[in-house]
Amino acid sequence: MRARRGRPIRAAVAVAVGSALLASAWLAAAHWRALGSHPATLNQADVLGLASAGSYQDLTIPRAAAQAAQITQPQIISAAVVSRGRHARAGGRVAAVSGYLNPLRAVSGLVPERVDEGADFGGSGPVYALGDAVVTNAGQNSGWPGGGWITYRLTDGPAAGLMVYLAEDVTPAVQVGQRVSSATVIANMFNGGDGIETGWAQPTGVSAESELPEAGGISGGGPFPTMVGVNFDGLLQSLGVPAAPNAAQTAYGLLPANYPPAW
Repeated sequence: MRARRGRPIRAAVAVAVGSALLASAWLAAAHWRALGSHPATLNQADVLGLASAGSYQDLTIPRAAAQAAQITQPQIISAAVVSRGRHARAGGRVAAVSGYLNPLRAVSGLVPERVDEGADFGGSGPVYALGDAVVTNAGQNSGWPGGGWITYRLTDGPAAGLMVYLAEDVTPAVQVGQRVSSATVIANMFNGGDGIETGWAQPTGVSAESELPEAGGISGGGPFPTMVGVNFDGLLQSLGVPAAPNAAQTAYGLLPANYPPAW
């Protein structure tokens, strides 16, 4: 069971250096090694994963550059960093993912809080489905603060077949088996002290994808942000949702092969 979140952003990463040092290491790297395909598992060396359109590129920071930035080997290998705010832009605006709309567009007082297993938000109001989907759960899940639990399987768009969850301070407005679209309100978010969390769900819909071994086995205790959570937050950002405060931090775990690497 997840502990009730206290809503201030908690630094759940076990990394002693901040994003400024990571940026310094990137700038100091004179040469990068690009690989054409995603490796089966993360290489437990100083490899940072950088998402690119249609494939993964593994970029290796030269050891001298890492030492110059005072980043130790364990700090580098703790996770892969996903570079996401690189969405295609047209006229200065983020280009939305085809077939999907911002599911939080009608939430009043929307506050991005953090990326953990998914992405956390404060506020109140209706929450929509991302796109065409079928509802697979609509009720309660006692393992999550607030208890609300909805999952749906996307049936169209670039993430067709993947499962999405919406949890915590939400009251379902749909039923299991119902077909929904980006125009369908699937739940109403209320001010209950926990906010909401939304992200990629396991194929069974019982919990978050990040908890499965193929995603790194990261549950409610962290470390955060997770790779799966960062990936979902990237999708939300591409639809116009503000980025979480920790969205650019080092991400933990793995991104399973069936997930689009970037949005």
